[in-house]
Amino acid sequence: MRRTLAGIVLAVLLGAWGAPIGDPRARVLDAMSAELARAHAGLRLPGYEAPYFIAYTLKEYENLEISAKLGAIFTDDRARDRQLHVEVRVGGYDLDNTVPESEAAMMGVAEGYEPDADAPLDDDPASLRAALWLITDYRYKRALKQLHAKRADGVTRVAPEPLPSFSHEASSRHADPPRPIDIKGAAARLGPQARRLSALVAARPHVLDSRVRMGVRRTVRFYVNSEGSAIVTDRPLWQVTVDVVGRADDGMLLEHGFTVYAPSADELPSEDVLAAKVERVVAELDALRRAPALDPYTGPAILMPQAAGVFFHETVGHRLEGERQNDEHEGRTWSGQVGHPVLPSFLGVEDDPTLERADGVPLNGRYVYDDEGVRARRVPLIDGGRLAGYLLSRTPVRGFIGSNGHGRAEGDGDPMARMGNLIVTSTRTVPLAKLRAMLLDEVRRRGKPFGLILDDVQGGNTNTATYGYQAFKGVPRIVRRIDASSGAETLVRGVELVGTPLSAVGKIIATSDTPGVFNGFCGAESGYVPVSTVAPAILLGEIELQRQELPRERPPILPPP
Repeated sequence: MRRTLAGIVLAVLLGAWGAPIGDPRARVLDAMSAELARAHAGLRLPGYEAPYFIAYTLKEYENLEISAKLGAIFTDDRARDRQLHVEVRVGGYDLDNTVPESEAAMMGVAEGYEPDADAPLDDDPASLRAALWLITDYRYKRALKQLHAKRADGVTRVAPEPLPSFSHEASSRHADPPRPIDIKGAAARLGPQARRLSALVAARPHVLDSRVRMGVRRTVRFYVNSEGSAIVTDRPLWQVTVDVVGRADDGMLLEHGFTVYAPSADELPSEDVLAAKVERVVAELDALRRAPALDPYTGPAILMPQAAGVFFHETVGHRLEGERQNDEHEGRTWSGQVGHPVLPSFLGVEDDPTLERADGVPLNGRYVYDDEGVRARRVPLIDGGRLAGYLLSRTPVRGFIGSNGHGRAEGDGDPMARMGNLIVTSTRTVPLAKLRAMLLDEVRRRGKPFGLILDDVQGGNTNTATYGYQAFKGVPRIVRRIDASSGAETLVRGVELVGTPLSAVGKIIATSDTPGVFNGFCGAESGYVPVSTVAPAILLGEIELQRQELPRERPPILPPP
């Protein structure tokens, strides 16, 4: 078979690293390119438009997760999976079949047999091409139905000011060096560590349950499109997660823990460092068990950097994702607000997926090319409190036609604009000790008996749609009450952070001069993607905390064996 241009490009790149001829990655990309060329040249239903754009993505996931508790291995999961995403567009760049997901469901065009997204694990060109052929046929027919439904929709609905459906972008060719994982060797290394770390928790009477998870997920992505792009990326992500569960005397269930990520096994914390973190978490769980439950609270508070990272991710980041500005079912919080103040004037926000580290900490949200084949780049979003732009995929937004490299997805999801590394900056910074003093001043000025310091938030969520309320929520793990008179700090429990985004961000008074990193995964319409937020601690004039809905149950009847 004649080698395609994409295959030649990859073969040259692989050769530059000394990879052997016949590297399996070149075979995969070559098969994808060949089937893409065939579909783009010949796929057309008589009397209907041919596709003007086709893109193929294959994502290979190689996973290892070992979990242990009580000093013993409980699970040893090893898996390898491949998933396909096929994008077929009919019409043209100015008007094609695509509509927001909320409207696509209402159009009822997804009828008939839908093939699954699985790809062959063998590097067999014929099997891979057959899988792509079947999905492409389905996607093409669905795209035709959707285009005609979209045109018919204009008969009864007033169309908004038209925007192009898709942006023109330069083609890209790129291949990461291969980063293979020795799964057997990794299991031999991580298994004993997980066993020893879990044994640290085994004899603690105040720990009801616990688990240590250690592992790695390697994601290899192959991408080709009909514009000439050919991209291979290869990214391992190593992870350690420790979860402990306890119960307070009043029956309230308590959860605590930590997660760390690293791009390589050697960059994970040493076992001694992890053991110290486990001991700290266990001690804090015991302190939480004896801490008083906090009543609902409204007043001044400090969010420490990790908590502030979750706060900005939920209140600001999701509302700057481009597709949300076009969807009538979205709240479109800051649509049409470019150049207008949206945050206090001393704050700035940008997203920079090209940043690998912040203060020496590896960032989860780092990538080189997005899932639409567009090179990632730094994007100013808010400057001096004023909206400067949005996170953009290849779906145009009013005033912004081109992508800025933020189209992202998991597995076979359709890419949409998502955060990568969200960076929060400030020109009103003070040392953390001064920020604490400012909190006490604000508490006394408002006549409150105490303020709060939120050290850690385990995660959050937000509603951006028009149904329900524009709100966000975060679940803090460590909350300290600081007395207005003495400045003494007391650990409290049983509350969660809630609020409305525009009101909450408008009450930021100042920030610390030392940012911190929140690493995690973010779930949205296009799936779960790795993200980071770099933010300083923030002082808010007012936050709201409500009682957390946690079960209150009796402890086990018998002591542990």
